[in-house]
Amino acid sequence: MVIRNRKLLFVDNQAIISLLKSIATLLTLHGANPFQVKHYHSAAMFLEQIEQDLGSLSQDELFSIQGMSKSIVGLIQEINESGTLQRWEELMAKTPQGLLEILELRGMGPKKVRTLWKELGIECLEELSQACASGQVALFPGFGRKTQEAIQESLAWRNKAQNTLHYAKALPYATALAAEIQEKFPDLLIAQVGAFRRKEVVIKQITLLIGVTTTTDIEIIKNWLNLLPNIQQAVKTSGPFAWRGKLAENDLKLIILFCPQEYFYQQLVFQTGSSEHLALPIQENKTLGELIARVPHLHSEVELYQQVGLPYIPPEIREGQIELAWGQAGAPKLLALSDLRGVFHIHTNYSDGDHDLEAMARYCIELGYEYMGIADHSQSAIYAGGLNVEAIQEQHQAIDRLNEHLAPFKIFKGIESDILADGSLDYIDEILSTFDFIIASIHTGLSMNQQKATERLIRAINNPFTTILGHLTGRLLLKRAGYPIDHRAVIDACAARGVIIEINASPWRLELDWQWVHYAIEQKVWLSINPDAHNQADIHNMGYGVDVGRKGGLTKQYTFNALSQREIEQYFLSRKTAFSN
Repeated sequence: MVIRNRKLLFVDNQAIISLLKSIATLLTLHGANPFQVKHYHSAAMFLEQIEQDLGSLSQDELFSIQGMSKSIVGLIQEINESGTLQRWEELMAKTPQGLLEILELRGMGPKKVRTLWKELGIECLEELSQACASGQVALFPGFGRKTQEAIQESLAWRNKAQNTLHYAKALPYATALAAEIQEKFPDLLIAQVGAFRRKEVVIKQITLLIGVTTTTDIEIIKNWLNLLPNIQQAVKTSGPFAWRGKLAENDLKLIILFCPQEYFYQQLVFQTGSSEHLALPIQENKTLGELIARVPHLHSEVELYQQVGLPYIPPEIREGQIELAWGQAGAPKLLALSDLRGVFHIHTNYSDGDHDLEAMARYCIELGYEYMGIADHSQSAIYAGGLNVEAIQEQHQAIDRLNEHLAPFKIFKGIESDILADGSLDYIDEILSTFDFIIASIHTGLSMNQQKATERLIRAINNPFTTILGHLTGRLLLKRAGYPIDHRAVIDACAARGVIIEINASPWRLELDWQWVHYAIEQKVWLSINPDAHNQADIHNMGYGVDVGRKGGLTKQYTFNALSQREIEQYFLSRKTAFSN
């Protein structure tokens, strides 16, 4: 991935590291000396181990960090001062923009893209598509038919995902724009609405609702919006009560709706709920939408829902699926991020994580968690530095030492064990028994039909050492579909065997899909909100996992990592006791 902004908007450690990696990628693309590539790549790898805020440190403080070289200090200072690097600017100036888009395709590294560029003259996605369609790519040495088909699949997914963003990516744009409008016009009522407010996992547009006091305000606000450099208006599709356009940076559709303030909360419900939500039958053969239309002058959504005889329905579940059943069950409080007491599915630099055990543990402590569960990759995941038996023993000893040092915080010993092609786990029982818990996940052999995938998962579920079932279908949102499975059969098997299902909170995964959360709860299956964290920043993915759980009606009662450290310990102990018997 290559950074494409001219300047970094926020200079933090991750932004600095990303910029250095971007230079390494561009250098490889241009066939630079491998030592130059290694210089920037090594600098990025070194900075990934630094916990201090690099943007706030003086030159002397930077030099005081063990291993910090003069060249790395110079790079950090240049980024802090200018928001960019001159070397990056030079490389970007001579790189065709279409190549940057090709680099974003799954599986297209800089060496492969350079070959296509220099040998076949391909400089954009359209040229790449044409070369694949003609079979030219398959005939070129080092590629072949399978590689060509993989490229075509990636191109198809890109076309499907064009002008869409993960919710996590869209959130900063929506939040920043709403805050900017509110700061300029403090008397307005402003809220996010639509699928964005319902926290759909993939966002096709951002919609804001603005309550104004006079129609004159609308023109003033529109004129001011058109002066902002980060958004562009589509004049033809805009109207008297709607500004329509897009975000300039990524072409994501943006809609800003206006209404009188006395109608704001009525419109907030209308514009937030799905069409199915508004079509719910409520009373006297009247739909929710019809009833709401009768009560415009209110001061809150809570008051509005009360007027139609319903408890306040959180925005996430206004999908027309579970909200009435949720209300009839007493409107139980949906899961909140503050309910989570620990974090499972943490990767460290024992496999493909960026930070070591202690750094990840201390960050969890800083965030207020009581425990964390390590789940580095298993030995079959050679591509991710999976742990062999010796590495497992070394890691367990390190965890024991840290648990003495960091008490009362506790690190649980786990592994993300690959589910092999036949459904077995990636270690013999003797090794599996040394862990506190096992996350079982499929990472390879993803081209399966529904029967094969379901059978493979159920065999892993039936393994007595499987504690948690990881990212259920292996999907990568906006990149690839998951393998097809019989969700009911898999969830039923987890219920029968007492296996927890992960809600993988990575914005790329976000599964168990929210539409199956309610069924899992009905079968009394515990769900665990797991960040799949490969660095400290990834732990903040937990909030996106909570959003998924809430959309499916998840409460604290059915959330595994809402249990206390002691309850978790007892649970793991009881499972081990059951194995031994």
